[in-house]
Amino acid sequence: MIRPLRAGEAFLADVRAAAGPLDLWWLGQSGFLVAHEGRYLLLDPYLSDSLTRKYAGTGKPHVRMTERVIEPAALGFVDVVTASHAHTDHLDPDTLSELPGARLVAPEAHRELALERTGRPPTGIDDGETVEVAGFAITAVPAAHERIERDAAGRMLHLGYVVRCGPFALYHAGDTIPYEGMAERVGDGIDVALLPINGRSPERGVPGNLDGEEAAALAHAIGARLAVPMHYEMFEFNTEPPDAFVAACERLGQPYRVLRAGERLTLAQP
Repeated sequence: MIRPLRAGEAFLADVRAAAGPLDLWWLGQSGFLVAHEGRYLLLDPYLSDSLTRKYAGTGKPHVRMTERVIEPAALGFVDVVTASHAHTDHLDPDTLSELPGARLVAPEAHRELALERTGRPPTGIDDGETVEVAGFAITAVPAAHERIERDAAGRMLHLGYVVRCGPFALYHAGDTIPYEGMAERVGDGIDVALLPINGRSPERGVPGNLDGEEAAALAHAIGARLAVPMHYEMFEFNTEPPDAFVAACERLGQPYRVLRAGERLTLAQP
């Protein structure tokens, strides 16, 4: 089992000590805590063992690799939380139900599911739309979790988010593979690109994500000031080491940072 750099009270003490101007922490899988000017945003947090319980004794056990950074109830100070799509490691009822004070931003296509899992209606968002919550402007861009998919009403099933707060812009890709025009949809001026690196493996039941080389190439294409890998070291059946990502970033001259769970990244002014 991998131990976070900081967990529990040590993690909360680091959050309290952070002085910005923008700080973010990797929480494991695709989850990040973002702090800016005293406001807090959670991106796609998975802070439970709901999937381990759900798949125990099946042909696809979700054996956890990394210890939990923090219990979700300890994050009651968070202002807003996002879910990029319906998979439980991104829209987790056991995590989100412990954050009743945080406004949930989720794909409009999954409004009913988000309500069912959290007990409260989300702020729905679709491709190209922007919502502003607690000083964070969140813009939805397409994600292709194998392919671009829409519901019967034409609403996007998988999203990525560009988050702007003050002078900073973050891109959280959600779960996605590359698609035509992706860099143009994300746009430039991104300070930190948070990108999955676990790839895709149909034989293991792993739906499509960027691999390490593709993640580095996307960060380079959008001119990201910094690239940070995510979506690995959570479940034994669905992970890849960051080595290929690191090698590709170095080959491309793309600045990057590999975080440990519970580790803080502090950004200077752009």
